[in-house]
Amino acid sequence: MVKEQNWTKIITAKKSWWDVDLKGVLEYRDLIGVFVKRDIVSIYKQTVLGPVWFLFGPLFTVFTYTFAFSTIAQIPTDGIPAPVFYLAGTTLWNYFQSCFNGVSTTFRGNANIFGKVYFPRLVTPISMMISNLMKLGIQLVVFALFCIYYYFQGKVDMSLSLLFFPLIIIILGGIAMGLGLIVSSVTTKYRDASQLIGVFMMLLMYASPIIYPSSSVPELLKPYLMYNPISPLIDFFRFSFTGAGSYSIYGLLYSFGFAIVVLFFGVLLFSRAEKDFMDTV
Repeated sequence: MVKEQNWTKIITAKKSWWDVDLKGVLEYRDLIGVFVKRDIVSIYKQTVLGPVWFLFGPLFTVFTYTFAFSTIAQIPTDGIPAPVFYLAGTTLWNYFQSCFNGVSTTFRGNANIFGKVYFPRLVTPISMMISNLMKLGIQLVVFALFCIYYYFQGKVDMSLSLLFFPLIIIILGGIAMGLGLIVSSVTTKYRDASQLIGVFMMLLMYASPIIYPSSSVPELLKPYLMYNPISPLIDFFRFSFTGAGSYSIYGLLYSFGFAIVVLFFGVLLFSRAEKDFMDTV
């Protein structure tokens, strides 16, 4: 008599575009924690100062921007102290860039793991998004210290819109993850597309109000600047911490809608690509 076997997990081929294993992601939530710990440990392993290294990069960038763009080029900062102005932009941009770069190389960077054991592949980009929050937290502490210093000098004025700051991070993370999933899915089959990522990120950075305020953009070009979903988020972030500058509610709604759409299509493409990526990666 053959003993009946009870299977705890049945793996089947994906049959449609809508076959996304979100339930599996919840079942493997413990694995997300393991990957987050792995990402953090791998960054700090064999370093003397550990997380402190994340402070030097933004500070060096801010002082360089202050000297080059504020002191020499005389680019206005909407009355905001230059270190706070540039640190606000670079803090959000660094989080976006780290998330995008990590997610966009999911398949190529984890091919050795994906080829040996099964788990929902979405676990990996989600863990990258979470681990980058720690890096963001360290840089936010530095930014907050600058804001507090200038606040007591009467040069910045924080507003109640700070309460919406977590939502800004969620929207920015959604955009980074959605775009990263799309790029990761495309580059598994078309490797030369990865060569354009660096150019795309450089153009996107200069199209974002990081080293200049949106108010300094000519009226003819402002509509095009707002097509960039990151721009309204940076403007709102600066306004929340400094009380200077301006932001657009419609721009924020556009960024929110863009994040939902790009994340939706990113998850679908990623889920579709994972079924045969080992044949092309």
